[in-house]
Amino acid sequence: MTTAKEFTLAELIIAAGAQAWASDGEVLATGIGPLPRLAAGLAKLTCAPGIMMTDGEAYLVEEPIPLGPRGDYRPKLSGWMPYSRVFDNVWSGRRHAMVTPVQVDRYGQGNISALGGEFQKPKVAMLGVRGFPGNSICHKNSMFLPNHSKRTFVEGEVDVVASVGYNAKNWPEGTKPADVKLGVVITDLCVFDFNGPDHAAQVLSLHPGVTFEQVQDATGFPLLRAAGMATTAAPTEEQLAIIAKLDPHNVRATVLKGNPSGVRAA
Repeated sequence: MTTAKEFTLAELIIAAGAQAWASDGEVLATGIGPLPRLAAGLAKLTCAPGIMMTDGEAYLVEEPIPLGPRGDYRPKLSGWMPYSRVFDNVWSGRRHAMVTPVQVDRYGQGNISALGGEFQKPKVAMLGVRGFPGNSICHKNSMFLPNHSKRTFVEGEVDVVASVGYNAKNWPEGTKPADVKLGVVITDLCVFDFNGPDHAAQVLSLHPGVTFEQVQDATGFPLLRAAGMATTAAPTEEQLAIIAKLDPHNVRATVLKGNPSGVRAA
C-alpha cells in the first residue's frame, strides 16, 4: 500500500480511528459524529471486516452508508437490527463505540451532561448523561475530541461523571474499576490511552509536527510517553479513496474548526 503524501488532519484522524476496531472481531461498531462514523466505515472495509454496522435505523449493512445526501444510492441490507437487538449487544459487551464527550479527566471519565455551577443549577446544561453510564460499564468505548485543550482534558474531575472511568472513589465497595474497557482517545494533536501504570494516560502517537510538550501543555493532567511512542501513521492512498467514497460531500472538512483543510506532509 502506498502512503499518501498529502492528506488533511481530518483524514489522518479517520485513519487512526479505524485502528481502534482492528482487533475487535464481530462486535457492533458505532461511530458517533462524522469522523468516528467515517473511521468505523473505513475499519469495516479494511482492517476490521468482522465488525457489524447499522444503517443508523434498523438494519445491518455490509457496506458502510455514505455521509450526507445519498442520491440514487441504496443501502445493501444484510440483517434486521431493531433497537431491542442493539441493547442485546450493549448489555452483553458486544459493542465498541467511539464517542465525543465535552470533558475527559485523568481517570478516563467523560462528561456530556453539564458544565460549571452546581449539579442542580449548572452554568451550561447539555444532553444529560443519556446512555453513557450503562454503555461505559457494559462495553468498550474509544473517544474522539476535536479540540485538545485543558478545557476538554480537565485538571480535576469532570463536572459530571456521565461515563465511568478508573476513579476507585466513585465505585461501590467490592467492584473493580479495572473492568472498564477504554480504547483509544484521538484528538487533533495525538492518540493516547489509559493503559499506563495504574491506568495513567499515555501518549501512543503524536500527529505530524506535534511535540509531546505541546500535548502536555494542552492537557490538565500528567501524561506519560508510551513505550514506542511514534508519529501517527499517515493514511494510505487506498484509505483516502475509501474515505472519499464514504464522504462524497466532504463533510470531514467542516469538523475541525481550527484546521478544516490543512494539509500535513507524510
